[in-house]
Amino acid sequence: MEETATGPDADLGVRVRSAVGRLYRRFRSQRPEGSLGDAALAVLTHLHKHGPLTLTELSEYDRVSPASMSQTVNRLTSAGYVERTRHLEDRRRVLLSTTAEGDELAAAARAQRNAWLDRRLDELSSADRAVIARAAELFTRIADS
Repeated sequence: MEETATGPDADLGVRVRSAVGRLYRRFRSQRPEGSLGDAALAVLTHLHKHGPLTLTELSEYDRVSPASMSQTVNRLTSAGYVERTRHLEDRRRVLLSTTAEGDELAAAARAQRNAWLDRRLDELSSADRAVIARAAELFTRIADS
């Protein structure tokens, strides 16, 4: 029978989920004025960093249905941020990539979010920053598991 945690670790999972969720919502709010919604900006940023990708690859990465991703991609292409091209080796496949305007918006959003977080981190002591650096490594390991 598995023992349940007591003491300060009893609600660690709850506290981590709450803190990460609050930080994520705060982080998401840091974006250029008049920018895209959260889902579309996340897709644009992912394409900017890892594209070109297929609709299926984007759907799997975001863990959403292809139909849902198709709606997001359609909004991005209509706005001129993403373009569709045929795969060079398999002409049946369509690749999605950012346009110059999409790259510019993704880079601006990333820079704004990074600047906000860097300012918050700079307000902390070096000891607290070291704790956060270690926690970031552990969160990455958990996320990748």
